[in-house]
Amino acid sequence: MSTFHWTESHTARSARWHSESATPRPNRVVVADDRMKADTAYRLACEGTALLWRGDFHNARQLLQAMRRRIDRKPPRPGDSPADSFHLHRRARSHRARVLSRLLVLLEGDYSLGLRRAPDVRQACSEAYGPPHGPLAVSFTELLGVIGAHQWRKTGVAVPALDARIHPHYGVFSPVRGEYVDLVAHAPLPASTDNRAARRTAFDLGTGTGVLAAVLAHRGIDHIVGTDISPRALACARENVRRLRFSGRIDVVGPSLFPDGRADLIVCNPPWIPARPTSAVELGVYDPDSTMLHSFLDGLSAHLEPGGEGWLILSDLAERLGLRTRSELLAAIETADLRVLDRTDTRPRHPRTRDTTDPLHAARAAEITSLWRLASN
Repeated sequence: MSTFHWTESHTARSARWHSESATPRPNRVVVADDRMKADTAYRLACEGTALLWRGDFHNARQLLQAMRRRIDRKPPRPGDSPADSFHLHRRARSHRARVLSRLLVLLEGDYSLGLRRAPDVRQACSEAYGPPHGPLAVSFTELLGVIGAHQWRKTGVAVPALDARIHPHYGVFSPVRGEYVDLVAHAPLPASTDNRAARRTAFDLGTGTGVLAAVLAHRGIDHIVGTDISPRALACARENVRRLRFSGRIDVVGPSLFPDGRADLIVCNPPWIPARPTSAVELGVYDPDSTMLHSFLDGLSAHLEPGGEGWLILSDLAERLGLRTRSELLAAIETADLRVLDRTDTRPRHPRTRDTTDPLHAARAAEITSLWRLASN
């Protein structure tokens, strides 16, 4: 973690710099308050100058919205192909995030925020960043994300398949898209889970919040092992498992993809888009070169019990965007010496499928999410 330096009231000051998107600390900084005009703030941010906000908290939100409106006046042009449109959209989103992230705030040594009308953010920041270790400079957009994540963590997300709520942590993909949860809740369990005298076992790879592991326990699987490579996800899943009283049936281990041993059922819901994430939160959506998808397929046979199944939950959005073909997916399954037993499809229900202003609307509106039932040859 680097040190952020600035001058205020003719005094040199410093704080630790933190960015979840690994943005380098800014080299040029000006102190800004309620007197700064949106046009000035937007120009400075576009030029690469960071604005350390010392005014009113709610005015900072209004300034951020005004800057966002100025960026959005120039929407990305459509590409010559769906893949081109996707890359232009990502580039525009990256530029937008970069400019908006130059509005900064200073968290004091106990994570308190010394701005007028500021909420108490200490617990939210402790949940996201861990124990405080002195003043911390962060982007205001990141802090708003931390505050929002704290609210999600408190209230949770309703999961009808569990008749309960799952409580996501900051930086852990939230199960707000219920279609993939419903697929796991209703797919027929492998015959091996009925025929084996021993207790039925399952692995949930990339467990995240632990929602799919909990669904499998709810369906009667005797022992589930959830894995993840993210420390935040591991802590989140363990907390949800305890909250749902599945601690005796679900173990959460990692960082790893596959745990030791074999299982009757192995479930994986990898990130759907083969592109590079720009922040920890995007790790649940973007998977460079489909690395996790291929790792799951390549390791599946070695970890399945005889007669067991692997369940791959995957959207075809990447195919509709021209980022991966169906032939490539089928070839990867065949190369891993697997066969397809069945496939169940569903349509997404999230609001973005109806947003006609979204440059990727055509692909999102046609998107299909599938549960592929796979077995070893």
